[in-house]
Amino acid sequence: MTDLIRDRRESPPVDAACAAAEAAARTAGVDIRVLDSVSELEAVRRLYERIWRTGENNPPVTADLLVAMTKAGSYVSGAFDEGELVGACFGFFSPPARATLHSHIAGVLARTQGRNVGFALKLHQRAWAMLRGVSEVVWTYDPLIRRNAYFNLAKLAADPVEYLPNFYGPMDDDINRSDDTDRVLVRWRLETPAVEAACVGLPRQTDAGGAAVALGVSAAGGPVAGRADAGTVLVGVPPDIEAMRESDPACAADWRKAVRDVLGELLAGGARVRGFDRAGWYVVDKQEAK
Repeated sequence: MTDLIRDRRESPPVDAACAAAEAAARTAGVDIRVLDSVSELEAVRRLYERIWRTGENNPPVTADLLVAMTKAGSYVSGAFDEGELVGACFGFFSPPARATLHSHIAGVLARTQGRNVGFALKLHQRAWAMLRGVSEVVWTYDPLIRRNAYFNLAKLAADPVEYLPNFYGPMDDDINRSDDTDRVLVRWRLETPAVEAACVGLPRQTDAGGAAVALGVSAAGGPVAGRADAGTVLVGVPPDIEAMRESDPACAADWRKAVRDVLGELLAGGARVRGFDRAGWYVVDKQEAK
């Protein structure tokens, strides 16, 4: 269950968002609530250290910063499995007039993956935001991580809007390693039909029929440039870039450059990412479909 509160004055979309969040938490078997005590926020810091394997000297976020953020009215939540914190998410507001929430970090323990705990956390965040009149949530993700691309673009129906080369600079953790921290910025427009459908378990479906391959995967696992002159193109990513960064960092670096060159240039040129399919392809329209 979740701690979301609403009354009869709320609108039907807000009520539906809260109901979807509560259902997702039940399905995942977790209790999700907003966190504000120092001990809870210190637990979030420790959780993120475990997920990103950073160590105590380089945490993704500090507890004192989270305390300040909650005092300022920003969002910090935790997912609990029989009392244990197994996932957490936090974000802060963007101008003007707090109309957008920037979701900075969301993560769950590896042992809970496959239970849709991350999905439940995002639906809690959506309902919390809508209860406060927020119309969209934005965040960044690594475009090379296939499961994250599918989660963000298909399962949540968020829309990529910008490619950000080496956005965070060097990050000393066991996930990013020495790779450049390129990110894609997505916008989650909370009341669109696609998002409403995704939040009740109907992911965005993407038809790649007739598309040309602009970036593919070679037999050896490296990137292969293809055609980018069609109206709709496919941009591939490797099955497991995180394992590749450990086993073959040179190939991982090649992938970073290739995706930056192809997907980054497409987005900079005004192309629209229609979605991401389970086979590992970004489906990109270079012009609006007629």
